Amino acid sequence: MNPSSASPMPEPEIGSLPLVYRGKVRDIYEVDGRHWLIVASDRLSAFDVVLPTAIPGKGAILTALSNFWFERTRQIIPNHLERAEKTLEQALPDPAERARVADRVVVVKRLKALPVEAIVRGYLIGSGWKDHQRTGAVCGIPLPPNLKLGGKLPEPIYTPSTKAAQGAHDENVPFEQTVELLGRELAEQVRDVSIRLYWAAADYALQRGIIIADTKFEFGLDEDGSLVLMDEIFTPDSSRFWLADQYRPGVNPPSFDKQFVRDYLETLDWDKQTPGPALPDEIVARTAAKYREALRRLTE
Repeated sequence: MNPSSASPMPEPEIGSLPLVYRGKVRDIYEVDGRHWLIVASDRLSAFDVVLPTAIPGKGAILTALSNFWFERTRQIIPNHLERAEKTLEQALPDPAERARVADRVVVVKRLKALPVEAIVRGYLIGSGWKDHQRTGAVCGIPLPPNLKLGGKLPEPIYTPSTKAAQGAHDENVPFEQTVELLGRELAEQVRDVSIRLYWAAADYALQRGIIIADTKFEFGLDEDGSLVLMDEIFTPDSSRFWLADQYRPGVNPPSFDKQFVRDYLETLDWDKQTPGPALPDEIVARTAAKYREALRRLTE
């Protein structure tokens, strides 16, 4: 959850708690020494820039979808929601403030975030495709030479990145570099859990007509040093969703996530620096519809 440098931000929505972090999409408030309150906004970021145009309903959808997946995957790994010991009413007793953030807020266990973003790829697309074209591998992992754009990989692969400093881009790194950062036991645990999470969600989503091409996770450690899943999981912001019935290897599949906005922005004369361009009403409406459709397909 790295914030974008110099991006315009509205005033904090919660006045009774100290704001400790502003991300591109989420704001984090301190409840006490053991808990945070996280509010998902309707802000949209692309190319690490927060755009001036919000997507109506986006924050509520991200929250609902993440909560759904956290509950569904809690047998694989504990998450920051289930480890929380306070209710929302206890953390935010003012009814007016609760109403202001309504279905966009969660109370979570406060964790020590790991300095690694866990990325799992099941299909060859995006930076993975570019890496494969250039080197025949992705993050140092050799792949068959005959793979097409958007092609399904023989097995999902773990391609971590280091978290960039504010305003910079994350950097894909070999697995061994995460060993240097985390130690071998913890690095292997993050890798293995990430692969298990991807398999579980990808199989479920495919039954509902959605391919999860790739996804990313964030993890933290609790006070006992146990690994805990945090942030968001399997949302249109953290994953690349494709409609299964429109998938064709060799072509860039129609996007079913915020890649749709990136594709639009690529048609503009914009240097991908702050400030970002405003989005037309049509792009906003179609993006909001994609988020709603993802929630409907995956949770109903």
